[in-house]
Amino acid sequence: MSERMLRALTTRRIVTAAAFGGGGLTVLGGLTFALLVAEARSARRIIQGSVNFLPPATDGLYGRRLPGEPISFAMLGDSTAAGIGVHEPEETAAGLLASGLSASAGRPVRLTNVAVSGSRSEALREQVSQALEAGPEIAVIMIGANDVTARIAAAESVRHLEEAVRRLREAGCEVVVGTCPDLGSVEPLMQPLRWIAQRTSRQLAAAQTVVVVQTGGRTVSLGDLLGRDFAIEPGEFFSADRYHPSARGYGAAAAALLPSVSAALGLEPEARFGEGVLPIYLAAASAAEKPGTEVTARGDGASRSRWATLLRRTGGAAPARPSSDGSTLPEVAPGMA
Repeated sequence: MSERMLRALTTRRIVTAAAFGGGGLTVLGGLTFALLVAEARSARRIIQGSVNFLPPATDGLYGRRLPGEPISFAMLGDSTAAGIGVHEPEETAAGLLASGLSASAGRPVRLTNVAVSGSRSEALREQVSQALEAGPEIAVIMIGANDVTARIAAAESVRHLEEAVRRLREAGCEVVVGTCPDLGSVEPLMQPLRWIAQRTSRQLAAAQTVVVVQTGGRTVSLGDLLGRDFAIEPGEFFSADRYHPSARGYGAAAAALLPSVSAALGLEPEARFGEGVLPIYLAAASAAEKPGTEVTARGDGASRSRWATLLRRTGGAAPARPSSDGSTLPEVAPGMA
């Protein structure tokens, strides 16, 4: 059996466990992991010791000088959605997506960011309730890393995510999920913890893709999006804690998500390459290995549960940088030049 088929079967097991209330796969299974626990504690001290500030306040109107009614955009998730690691709203993924969407639509965008640093997937229930008060037309969710580090069963994590996407879709909101990043690219983690983190992150990302697509959303795999760049320029794409993205790192994530956000709202699509249709579990496993891959349902009804389309979007402008008064400036996002 091929490695890709094995990954697809693992994804199916997780999603099946989620549907029937099982625990699913855990990070370490039955391994003895005293050494790994020590390594994890050491990495956590490095990460937490240098994060001593709140995320920037990103709520507000972007592209205020543009005509038309504002698009209501909600951001949900964990510290990466909140913007931990940078100091200015225009450096966060949320701010970059809001200004980029405004430029793409030619309309203002009103951003409501309900993401909270440290959140696990279970926190999405409360976040969705808060977001729905703003009547969002589009929502972006970035979640999963804290589930992995807390050794939450993937099946439990995706149950919460599925519920969140369903509630948003039932309210008429389009949903794009940036799946769990590859924690194997985080510098403080050493082997074998690095390998386990990578494996578990990808398993969760694939399972997230299946439940999101089956529930009517779309996903973009973030994976080790910053891994290659981090290896070349280790100080440029992660912040001082070596865990959260820097401004350039958030710029790369926003550039990967923005085309899918625009497409979800029916705006002019970006150029595409590498389009293919696969059974949904194979599509999810494949996307988890290829950062920047969008997965959407193929067809409606029962077929949506079986088949998915993979897209590699390219072309178009990087997210525009908002000015201090909320208007959109024509410059590219940090790190995108």
